[in-house]
Amino acid sequence: MDVPEQWLLTAEERGNPATTLPGWTEGNLAEPLLHGSTYFARLIEEVRALNAGDQLFFTDWRGDPDELLRDGGPTVAELFTEAVKRGVCVRGLVWRSHMDRLSLSKEANRALDVEIEHGGGEVILDQRIRRMGSHHQKLVVLRHDEDPSRDVAFVGGIDLCHGRRDDADHHGDPQPVPMAAAYGRTPPWHDVQLQIRGPAVHVLDTVFRERWDDPNSPDEDHPLAWIHDKLHRARLHADPLPPQLPPPPECGPHFVQNLRTYPAVRPPYAFAPDGERSVARGYTKAIKRARRLIYLEDQYMWSAEVARLFAEALSDNPDLQLVVVVPRVPDQDGALAERPQYVGRWQAIEMCRRAGKGRVHVYDVENHAGTPVYVHAKVCVVDDTWASVGSDNFNRRSWTHDSELSSTVLDTTRDPRGPRDPAGTGDGARTFARDLRLALAREHLDLDPEGADDDALLDPGRFVEVLRERAGALDAWHEGGRRGPRPPGRLRSHKPERLRWTTRLWATPAYRLLVDPDGRPLRMRLKKEF
Repeated sequence: MDVPEQWLLTAEERGNPATTLPGWTEGNLAEPLLHGSTYFARLIEEVRALNAGDQLFFTDWRGDPDELLRDGGPTVAELFTEAVKRGVCVRGLVWRSHMDRLSLSKEANRALDVEIEHGGGEVILDQRIRRMGSHHQKLVVLRHDEDPSRDVAFVGGIDLCHGRRDDADHHGDPQPVPMAAAYGRTPPWHDVQLQIRGPAVHVLDTVFRERWDDPNSPDEDHPLAWIHDKLHRARLHADPLPPQLPPPPECGPHFVQNLRTYPAVRPPYAFAPDGERSVARGYTKAIKRARRLIYLEDQYMWSAEVARLFAEALSDNPDLQLVVVVPRVPDQDGALAERPQYVGRWQAIEMCRRAGKGRVHVYDVENHAGTPVYVHAKVCVVDDTWASVGSDNFNRRSWTHDSELSSTVLDTTRDPRGPRDPAGTGDGARTFARDLRLALAREHLDLDPEGADDDALLDPGRFVEVLRERAGALDAWHEGGRRGPRPPGRLRSHKPERLRWTTRLWATPAYRLLVDPDGRPLRMRLKKEF
């Protein structure tokens, strides 16, 4: 693509002059890894190829040291401590988190910290966040000191923890996490991670180093955590990292831009003193260019600020279709967990549907046994040209309040299959973005995994028709008592729940203040900008 700045943020548009991250890098090779089992198998292969002097850096929202990365092992802790014993520099940043009894992960993260520290690596439990916030980035960077061409990074939605090792059959991870009863004993889990080679790996290395080198204490403004860590001799300060290795050589046709969210905190991040909202800005720029199809998979899909962006795109472009894949029900049972989420999702979907009458299509996923699949993926494809995979959800929390990391891909390779320019803008369909959409659709629709049925999905209008047909047939089969053979496909029409006004009285403020808070500086909130 001759002018990537039409789709990607320039360094100035990122809005954070304190960082050294470039606008984007070219010459990369990106590969989407569908499902935790695929990602974990690739991670084992790459980590075991590291030798003395190499580097392994990771960030995580939750980490479980005993999570088996495949049947028979190794576990996360075994894989990383084996690397330490070979002389690899292993460093990690994991969100300190809250208690497991609140369905979060403090105990698991502390255990991962202890396991890797005992093996000779270093892991910091990082609490440099806003109140009620989290470090949500999921990143692994592997650097080779003698051969940069072998460098690789993994970024996306998959944590190194229980519940993530599922595959295309969606029977769930044998080591599950507790979830809502609707998801069963081993909750099915749908997720995507991106593997990246090329100069973008050096940028992701910098993302890690900026957090690691931040001079504020990981227990900053959390005195109880500081006392606990002091008494238990936990690591309170990060040792210096080894010098940064040179960037890997160019190896592929992809522009890659690494987008982030950091909130405005006090004391401020040295690398983002006013925070950073390049995730919000990057998505905004791409979605404003959409003309025919936005395909989105997201864990939440709520927030008026985010929905308004889609609604405006739908209003401005009468041929634009919006396809959204979300979880059927929230991940936890109980009024406090469910009701605020229902408020946000209903508002967001209804705003989009009013703007794009008949052009907004929302689905959830089930496996062939009829058990809902929890959609944790954060994927967006615009006009088969621009694509993103990351940790950020489409809500205000992810765009302003938590730390997030997303990688967008703009392929220089024009896809030869028709329609070659579905948006009619001259940009043309690009191979990476289109292949990502098709790979996800094949699984959701029970089409040939090798792509023999792809011709029916290439055109955006026909793609939407196939989704409607298959989801409609499956809905009718369920409504008819599940008689006869189950129709092909796994998508069901999603029906957002509208709450009674008495419930909305308390659920709406809970949603706005606790579930979906705003991490922007006050001046940006008042101007309603990111």
